[in-house]
Amino acid sequence: MAFRIRLDDLQHASVHALLREHLADIARHSPPESIHALDLDGLRASGMSFWTLWDSDDLLACGALKELGDAHGEVKSMRTAAAHRRRGAGRAMLDHILAEARRRGYRRLSLETGTAAAFEPAHRLYAAAGFVPCGPFNGYVEDPYSCFMTLALLRGR
Repeated sequence: MAFRIRLDDLQHASVHALLREHLADIARHSPPESIHALDLDGLRASGMSFWTLWDSDDLLACGALKELGDAHGEVKSMRTAAAHRRRGAGRAMLDHILAEARRRGYRRLSLETGTAAAFEPAHRLYAAAGFVPCGPFNGYVEDPYSCFMTLALLRGR
């Protein structure tokens, strides 16, 4: 399947709906003080790039890359729409973010996700891409509801 990934300006109603779905789902599985997902304003912040993945006119997934400095980036707001799961959209978005991080010369890419059973598919996706558990980074703190993962990016790979 040929997906189309585009740098997104966060203006489309479908994007707003997918981000509402993302935030609502996270809120079902994590207490408010442990939610680190970004809203529209957070995704528009400086140092943030946000992409959407489409199949024709259908929005399948989104993801963002936050520049942390010192050749380090963070995966943010990875989400596949519930109606479009198990089609490879999440992996395609993650591959795009990995390629962009390498293009920028990042040496490390990290992420935070939840620990509840609902986050297991995300854990498997990230582990399959080579991410390994790590401690908190960039201001995060230990939290039983947070799983931290990181990936060393090798030149040319």
